[in-house]
Amino acid sequence: MASPNVILIGYRGCGKTTVGRVLAGRLSARFVDTDDEIAGAAGMSIADIFASEGDSGFRRRESAVVARLALSGDRDAEPVVVSLGGGAVLDESGMTQLSASARIVWLTCPPEILRERMAADETTPSSRPALTPAGGLKEIEAVLARREPFYRRFADLIVASENRSPAEVAGEIVVWMEQS
Repeated sequence: MASPNVILIGYRGCGKTTVGRVLAGRLSARFVDTDDEIAGAAGMSIADIFASEGDSGFRRRESAVVARLALSGDRDAEPVVVSLGGGAVLDESGMTQLSASARIVWLTCPPEILRERMAADETTPSSRPALTPAGGLKEIEAVLARREPFYRRFADLIVASENRSPAEVAGEIVVWMEQS
């Protein structure tokens, strides 16, 4: 069976990039991280984009990448696994386009674990901007509360990523794909 495209959604720190790489290997698919695509095209980090263009400038860039991915939803093309930036789900038009050519998997994780993972990742402070003035756990909880209805709406599958290895999470997704 040709592997369909898979879009991984969820809050930063939930494992989209790490699981995505493992999943792409298991599916013999190409892996794309939208944040890397945005930063590469801009020639600057995500944090620098936010600093110079604000949230709206970043979201414009993100929407362009999502539109490009949606347009490349050719079923005969090489399958792709995409780690989608956490806030991309707020772009309903882009998400609707992506859902037409891909299976969307929401990786969930409790806010406390997300905070721990981000604190343990040395690149988080330099590469990821604060999303609210509150910062820390309060920020994670507030942003998740705003995004959760969108994650839920677009998800074809919800997978908990806490206390599981990336290989275990990817394995659950592969089994689901084989059964559906």
